[in-house]
Amino acid sequence: MKGKTIFQISILVLFISSALLHSCSDKDNYQLVWSDEFEYSGLPDSTKWSYDIEGNAWGWGNNELQTYTSSDINNAEVLNGKLFITAVKEDSISKPYTSARLISKGKGDWLYGKIEVKAKLPGGKGIWPAIWMLPTDWEYGGWPESGEIDIMEHVGYEPDSVYFTVHTESYNHGIGTQKSQAVYEPDAEHVFHVYGIEWTPKKIDFYLDDNKVFTFKNEGKTYAEWPYDKRFHLLLNVAVGGGWGGKHGVDDSIFPCQMVVDYVRVYQLK
Repeated sequence: MKGKTIFQISILVLFISSALLHSCSDKDNYQLVWSDEFEYSGLPDSTKWSYDIEGNAWGWGNNELQTYTSSDINNAEVLNGKLFITAVKEDSISKPYTSARLISKGKGDWLYGKIEVKAKLPGGKGIWPAIWMLPTDWEYGGWPESGEIDIMEHVGYEPDSVYFTVHTESYNHGIGTQKSQAVYEPDAEHVFHVYGIEWTPKKIDFYLDDNKVFTFKNEGKTYAEWPYDKRFHLLLNVAVGGGWGGKHGVDDSIFPCQMVVDYVRVYQLK
């Protein structure tokens, strides 16, 4: 402490204490409003999750190669405290793969809050898991006008990276303006990580474990830039192929492959 006065040391201690208190109070201001800890066995809890199968006929707009199933334990099963979403090679159907796309729509819809999903990701060329959010009411119009929040995306041909992205009318991949951040995470396919957001009227902060990796700010313009003042719901899925996931083809030797989810937790301010 050479060269510092007692006054300076006192100010430093007060500053650190204030910062710690602020951090703790921010955490304490949130309350858990919805969760699935997967402490049961069988199909996912039907009071919290539904199955999205409506886009199967047209490849979900991404030329995806899987058929999403409904209430099929081969594609979505809760076992030993974890949710397993499994993509399977299938030769007896019109498309060569099956998988699951779980949604909380109508059972978990939120405006603002903190969302955390602890998951281990599947790997291999052609696989495309995602943890994301879509608007519940589509009040500003279809995609991308009403927005999309990609809490995490991963493509198997880039095993060391995960992506955090938003899509709006002004910022989306269709016109090459999407706001996105790639993060180097070489063990995403081998260990669990917590993928999350903190969403307020002013911004969306994206987190990998406890590290903030990306921020998308409300520019104060129109819904074209910020449609995030309406309700959104969660989606958990494992896609196969598609314009991004299948960019370098699909390696059939990787199947079956699974995204394993330890928990999903949603908090809102008290």
